[in-house]
Amino acid sequence: MSEHEHDEPTPAQVSPPRPAPAPRPRPAPAPRPRPAPETASASSLRKELPAEVPASASASAEVPGTGPGTQLTGRQRLVKGLWPPRVTRAQLIVALLLFGLGFGLAVQVASNSDSDSALRGARQEDLVRILDELDDRTQRLEDEKQGLEKQRDELENSSDQAEEARRQTIEKERQLGVLAGTVAAQGPGITMTIEDTKGTVEADMLLDAIQELRAAGAEAIQVNGVRVVAGTYLTDSGNGVGVDGNKISAPYRFKVIGKPQDLEPALNIPGGVVQTLEKEQATVTVERSTKIVVDALRAAKRPDYARSSSR
Repeated sequence: MSEHEHDEPTPAQVSPPRPAPAPRPRPAPAPRPRPAPETASASSLRKELPAEVPASASASAEVPGTGPGTQLTGRQRLVKGLWPPRVTRAQLIVALLLFGLGFGLAVQVASNSDSDSALRGARQEDLVRILDELDDRTQRLEDEKQGLEKQRDELENSSDQAEEARRQTIEKERQLGVLAGTVAAQGPGITMTIEDTKGTVEADMLLDAIQELRAAGAEAIQVNGVRVVAGTYLTDSGNGVGVDGNKISAPYRFKVIGKPQDLEPALNIPGGVVQTLEKEQATVTVERSTKIVVDALRAAKRPDYARSSSR
């Protein structure tokens, strides 16, 4: 086979041309319905008015968690009314005043309950002693009141008021001298003796005894020849005790003027002076007497700065 014969295509290799497809017929579009003609006034009014918002949508927007068309429950309306709070200045001031009043009442109730609990836990003997001391103190105040009223009546009814005033002044000076320790005194009272063989009695124990006697109504006190006054102080001094700088030693003897029925029970109360001294192995004896003489004197000290304010 020649070269020309090899290059020529055979009838089986050449595909015949395909005819073009015919165009498909499209259906005609259906006619759209035309809206009904509107008047010019209706169309302009619709353009001017805004779109209407449903009431349920606004309500749901205010309260979170509620969708459109849901109604508010009673709890939700309460929360909406209380929060956020709307507090005025006057309401704030009233609230602060009420808080202060409540705090004061609470403190008062707490203090009263503490005192009540202390008395509730006391023993019967202690309660009886407390009542007796209150009665005695009330009686002393009543006697003092009656004495002052008597002095007033005497001054008002006396023909010589100057002489009566002078007499009352002298009597008052004697009473103040007894309290100040510048004059001697005598009257009913007790004698308390403390034997301290072990040397265990200290100054604070004797001071407790003096304070207990004063609370029971003692008017004059003398310890081992030293007059006890308002400014008396006690210190430990070697084997003894110092009273206003004067050293005294055992036995300690107290001479006390006052009502014996009040002085002796005040020393013998449970847990009082006598029991405290006996725990320190000291011996205490208390004797009543219708006449106690307190003759130790103190020099009258003139104050350096204080002056009388009366004119």
